[in-house]
Amino acid sequence: MSLSNPTTAPAKPRAGRPRSFDREQALDAAMRVFWRQGYEGASLTALTEAMDINRPSLYAAFGDKAGLFREAVARYGTGPGRYIRRALGQPRARQVAEMLLRGAVAIATDPTSPGGCLWVQGALVTSTEGEIIRTEMMALRNAGTTQIQDRLERARSEGDLPAATDVQALTLFLVSVMNGIAVQASSGQSREALNSVADVALKVWPV
Repeated sequence: MSLSNPTTAPAKPRAGRPRSFDREQALDAAMRVFWRQGYEGASLTALTEAMDINRPSLYAAFGDKAGLFREAVARYGTGPGRYIRRALGQPRARQVAEMLLRGAVAIATDPTSPGGCLWVQGALVTSTEGEIIRTEMMALRNAGTTQIQDRLERARSEGDLPAATDVQALTLFLVSVMNGIAVQASSGQSREALNSVADVALKVWPV
């Protein structure tokens, strides 16, 4: 007679079965890993550990690392990076510029965040495998630049900027300062120092 009862023995879990998890919470964690380490620097091990999931769960929910990165970038835009949309809605061009600059400083120096900017950090891709991500990030940044330029073109047509303003150059100046703020914050510059940079940029704003 057998001492084991097959009808009461616990069922063995299926190998490799993805476990349940909070998708939104996991995506937030992945966003911060990419934000800190960039696309190439973020390993699958670092991502799954931060997200508290296994690889089968990651693949089932996001497809692959590239798919996860794309969703993390989109989440950044509607979360930490949403100050850009709010800035573009300001009534005066100088207010737009100030909110963009101050927002860049605030997000880059937030002690609860990885620092810098995901749209800048994530684009640091050098491998052939990551080329499509680099291209996508370039397109994303160019689209953002176009939105700012369109807003400043509207300001010029409304008389909010001098008629002789070179809007393209002014836009690139503003975006370059914002990107520089992100890079300098990653190098350890303080919020006070970077707000001083914003002050200088605003002093040369055309009136």
